Amino acid sequence: MLKYFRINTIDLYIIKKFLGTFFFALLLIIVVAVVFDFSEKVDDFIEKNAPAKAIIFDYYMNFIPHFAVLFSSLFTFISVIFFTSKLAYDSEIVAILASGRSFRRMLYPYVISAAIISGFSFLLSNYVIPDANKHRLEFEEVYIRNHPYNFDKRNVHKQISPGIYIFMESFSNSSDMGYKFSMEKFENGRLTSKLMADYIRWDTTKRKWNLQNYYIRNLKGFDETIITGQSADTTINLDPEEFKRRDEFVETMNLGELNKFIRNLRSQGSDNVSAFIIEKQKRLAYPISTFILTMIGVTLSSRKVRGGIGMQLGSGLGLSFGYILFMQFSSQFAISGALSPFLAAWVPNFIFIIISIVLYRLAPK
Repeated sequence: MLKYFRINTIDLYIIKKFLGTFFFALLLIIVVAVVFDFSEKVDDFIEKNAPAKAIIFDYYMNFIPHFAVLFSSLFTFISVIFFTSKLAYDSEIVAILASGRSFRRMLYPYVISAAIISGFSFLLSNYVIPDANKHRLEFEEVYIRNHPYNFDKRNVHKQISPGIYIFMESFSNSSDMGYKFSMEKFENGRLTSKLMADYIRWDTTKRKWNLQNYYIRNLKGFDETIITGQSADTTINLDPEEFKRRDEFVETMNLGELNKFIRNLRSQGSDNVSAFIIEKQKRLAYPISTFILTMIGVTLSSRKVRGGIGMQLGSGLGLSFGYILFMQFSSQFAISGALSPFLAAWVPNFIFIIISIVLYRLAPK
């Protein structure tokens, strides 16, 4: 059994071809992406007087890993089809199989290469890129975006804990102040307390909320107690930073931070927790797609077909883009509540695993 899995010269040859083609293709697309991105944003850099050091190290050095991981599975697939087709048209696969090696054993170096790429993709997307995205998004905020991410939110409704709801007519990010604030507490579906204030402001020194012109109404059965005052400090399960987050802030959280954030949303009874669970599951499911697309790529390109490598690349690209579209559609179904976040992230993998098994059985052995 150990002899079966021992790496030999042919395995090293395939691994070298696989990884070499992958990193070369990825390098080319990264160079093209950087050139296009720079040409699109150069006017912003000049207008905002962005320093060259910041452009290179704060933006592009953090843009490159984000872009590389985003397209790693797609370029794994393209690389497999490209170099395996070349092996097939040079009759090298025929020679490998004729030497007594089975088709299943020939897949072994492909699996090793896919594991290396998948492992790097998982580590980068969950632990390296989130920190890089913080620097990239901070750079964009200062030198690219025309409107700073400071604005007033209107008609804020939010559940901050199970049974506790808040409402604000507006919230100003610049002053950390909410206007026409109210907080309601329910127990067993019945209102037990309601707090209203003209406005609340976050006190950065005390790390508490300050109420101004407040009115508290406590209900216990048929008894009612009313408390009023001009000013009071209170603790509310609400962070002013929540109102300053951009839509992309989830990209700045590593896996541990994302898990903690999801637990916090669940404790608050938040309705939009599905979007963050989908993000977590996608980070776990996406590296697995490297193995699946590798298997599909090998079975599609391991024999000569009419139309040459172009036909194989075309069919391969169609399948890979189908995978990406399937992932996006299933995510939208999960956000709308029609599908669970787990299924949304993993159903594309399950379907393409079945496709890879069917193609493997049809592949010439």
